[in-house]
Amino acid sequence: MTKNALFKVASLLLAVGVLPQTPAWGENQLGARGGEGTPNRRQEWLVPTQDQITPSRAVLFRPAGKGPFRLAVIAHASTQNRLARAQMPQPEYPALAAALVARGFAVLVPQRLGHGKTGGPYLEDQEGCDNAEYTMSARTTGETITAALTFMRTQPFIRKDASVIVGHSAGGWGALALADQSPKSISSIVVFAPGRGGRKDDRANSICAPDKLIAGAKEFGEDAQVPVTWLVAENDSYFPPEFSKKMADAFIEAGDDKVDFQVLPPFGKEGHWLAEAGEEGGIGALLPVQLSPPAIGAATKR
Repeated sequence: MTKNALFKVASLLLAVGVLPQTPAWGENQLGARGGEGTPNRRQEWLVPTQDQITPSRAVLFRPAGKGPFRLAVIAHASTQNRLARAQMPQPEYPALAAALVARGFAVLVPQRLGHGKTGGPYLEDQEGCDNAEYTMSARTTGETITAALTFMRTQPFIRKDASVIVGHSAGGWGALALADQSPKSISSIVVFAPGRGGRKDDRANSICAPDKLIAGAKEFGEDAQVPVTWLVAENDSYFPPEFSKKMADAFIEAGDDKVDFQVLPPFGKEGHWLAEAGEEGGIGALLPVQLSPPAIGAATKR
């Protein structure tokens, strides 16, 4: 059964009352799942997803103090390999998270549906290469990000405005689908080599249905309101700089010029993993200036 068919069946079951319309996990089961640790007050959380059964396992980092802090949500990479998804460890992006905490952000890294210990249905499946559903996949990823972001904004230590979305690979592709949100709600989007279908048949610089990725980027750019910083390493073999630039150009040409596209120096043996494996100092320097901490003595906006 295709993904579209699954969604239609689920919608029908909801309409006739076969599936619950309220989350099965219960509101009292969401939130912190233990005490704070190191580094940066690391704490495990459960946050909601668009699924009615399965919450997302997440890790939260935050600065010292009571806040309220601006929120940054990091959206992780994915894979079409079912076994690899099931075995995926909890994503943490330690250097990236530390760099954001140093700038005054509380940082949530949720593990999306269909991955690792979160489990549940893999709703963001991009389908096969011939019928790649990249746009739908991105919007589904965006829905998961939004569910986590909305829940965290109910916490007293989180500000309700000026959140930041940082996405890597498939997570970055989903983040681009949120560029049409109000800048008061999401102030900035930072993406590291966004896309899906990279390394087709595990071959470097081979992309599945590249025209559909470019078309998706164009669609996301049409109503874009949030400024985007688009980063790709010179030696990224999933979405190499030349192709990434085509996607960014399609995004820009469809709407206003809201993309800062940057090609970064080579990173290790495979530049695609810069966001996961980079060091705090180096990766922190890549973050846009609007994510810098406020000047000493500056008023804190609430």
